[in-house]
Order: sequence, then C-alpha cells, then structure tokens
Amino acid sequence: MSLAEAEHAPLAEVVRSGFVESVHFGSAVALSAGGEIAVARGPVHAPVLPRSSAKPFQALACLLAGAHLQGPALAIAAGSHTGEDFHVRLVADILAGAGLGFGDLCCPPDWPENETARQALVRAGLGPARERMNCSGKHAAMLAAAVAAGAPTTGYLDPGHFVQERVRSVVEDLSGEKAAHVAVDGCGAPLFGISLTGLARAVRALVVSAPGTPPRAVADAMRAHPEYVGGTGHVNTRLMRALPGAVVKGGAEGVLVVALASGHAAAVKAIDGGPRATTAVALAALRAAGADVSAAAEFTTVPVLGGGVPVGEISAVF
Repeated sequence: MSLAEAEHAPLAEVVRSGFVESVHFGSAVALSAGGEIAVARGPVHAPVLPRSSAKPFQALACLLAGAHLQGPALAIAAGSHTGEDFHVRLVADILAGAGLGFGDLCCPPDWPENETARQALVRAGLGPARERMNCSGKHAAMLAAAVAAGAPTTGYLDPGHFVQERVRSVVEDLSGEKAAHVAVDGCGAPLFGISLTGLARAVRALVVSAPGTPPRAVADAMRAHPEYVGGTGHVNTRLMRALPGAVVKGGAEGVLVVALASGHAAAVKAIDGGPRATTAVALAALRAAGADVSAAAEFTTVPVLGGGVPVGEISAVF
C-alpha cells in the first residue's frame, strides 16, 4: 500500500480562540528504548521519502567511503544549514581538503535560509549561490568521499555512482529494509524511500551504536555541533540543545526524525507536507513511548497568534 492510498491519522490540531480551525493528518511512529514499536499512528509501514531527514545516513556513507569528516564538518554533512557565513566557510574547507571548490558543487544556487545572511547578500549586491544552499554541506561531503575513494567527482549525483550506491547500502542496512522507491531530492541527490518505521530504526541505530564506531560518530558530531545541523534559531538546533543527547533532523514535506540517548526514537510524516506541527507530534509520540522529554516542554506546542498575541495553540492529539 502506498502512502497516498493509506488511511492517515489525525496528528495535531490547530486551535484558535477555543475553535478547532485545522487538523494535520499523517503518520507517526515511536520506538521504545529497546527498539520495539511502542506508538504507531497512521500508515507507519508505508514507504515515505525521507527528504533531508536522510542526511545523517548520507553523511555516514561519506564517512565510510573515506571522507575525512569529523566534528563540525561531519555535523554539516548531516545537516541542513541556514547559509550563514560560518557554514559557508566550513563547506569551503571540506571542498578545499579534497582539492575542490564551490564550482564543483551540483546543488542548485539558493538564498540562505537565515534572514540576516540573506539581507547581507542583498546589501552586497549578491544573489543566490550553491554554497548558500542548505544541502551544500552534504554535497561537499559527497565530493570529498568520491575523491577519497578514487571515484570521479563528475556525475556524483547519479544513483549508480559509487557514493550513491554506498548511501543506498547504508540506508538499507540501518533501516532493515530494501529501498521501496528511488527519487530525486530537491538538491538533485538520489533519495531512497523507506517506511516511517524503517526511518525511525535507522536514526535510532546512530545513537545506540558503540562509541567510536562510524554511526556513533555521526550522532556525536550532530549532538556536539547542532549549529551546523541547522543554524541560528533553527528548530532542530534549538531542540538538540534543549534535549542533550538527542539527534534531530527534519526534512521537507513534513518529515522529522528524533532519536534520544535512551534509545527511544520517533519519525513523523505530515501528509499535507507542512512542518509546523511535526516537532510537537514527535515529542508527544516519544512521551507516549515512555521517553522523558520534559526538558523540551517549550516545543510541545506552537502558538497560534491573533493580532500578534497568542490566542491558541497547535498541539498533538495523542
């Protein structure tokens, strides 16, 4: 059964002045500390496209392929950065280490997500650039992996390229599933569809791996350097700081994964593609699975404004 054919569950309500104005439907799964399914809402075994929630697995594949990534460099490879100057400098460093430059990136030019960085470019008379695109860290890591493995850098986004075959292998190994669909992500990279449950298993595998192993290195880099996973004010960055030991990675079209040091993990897919409720839903699912997420209380609801002041909230319905 495809996600489009499945019966989706209500995940969150938008309440304005005591009136239920909207409802977000989709699917959500949470795993217990031991990795068993503890909470399941909607079609959690139907394939989804994980979008940028797959970046930690792509980063792991690059690391296994021989790319010299550690600390902030590994975090930005697993992240969707907001295009700030410190992000761009690190992308340049990763590329330079492989003897490459911004011109080798095949992600599309884009404006930085960070508003301050965007305004600075406008004032300077500059426009969108590949290095400002939120996926440039991942692309730099893929290029570095190609160089380290002796594979060509041209065509590095082809699904049959060595790096992308390694990505597919990692996704399938961590999720315990074969890719159900191969798509092209917004940045041009191949994207391997797996079930929401498989996605939760995959992100959990990073945090429960033994210290010193490559999967654990990805988790540890993200947790130690959350500003490179997102950026200034980004909800993924803020949530990882609020929940020490958590790995958090959102993706386009309403996808989010969260894994805790306790071994609990959650994955969410909003079928309308909107991300505004996904963090609250993931935290509710984790709490229902027995995880302690009390330190992230501020993220369990989203204010609904009227006249610039709160008049309601968006909250999970389970």
